[in-house]
Amino acid sequence: MADYDLEALSLGELKKMQKDVAKAIATFEDRQKAEARAKVEAFARDLGYSLPELFGTETKSTRAPAAAKYRHPENPSLTWSGRGRKPQWFVEALAAGKTASDLAIS
Repeated sequence: MADYDLEALSLGELKKMQKDVAKAIATFEDRQKAEARAKVEAFARDLGYSLPELFGTETKSTRAPAAAKYRHPENPSLTWSGRGRKPQWFVEALAAGKTASDLAIS
């Protein structure tokens, strides 16, 4: 390992070295994980399996967007599924005396 005289380095050189060390640490962890994964895959392959067969599929399932249940009375492009925070137009319509069923999409 190289022996550095840190006192002799400029601020720019020290900051570059700091950045290089952080990058080396991050890539070291990535290399360790890749090596471990390769070993596990090789072991599973020796037993006649693949990792997805042992641990399930690797694809992440995504939720389909919720269907709109409510529509703005004057601007039909504004909709709300009824999930999450109420949009401002919905709150204002309720404050103006409308009901949720008045804004429901039929």
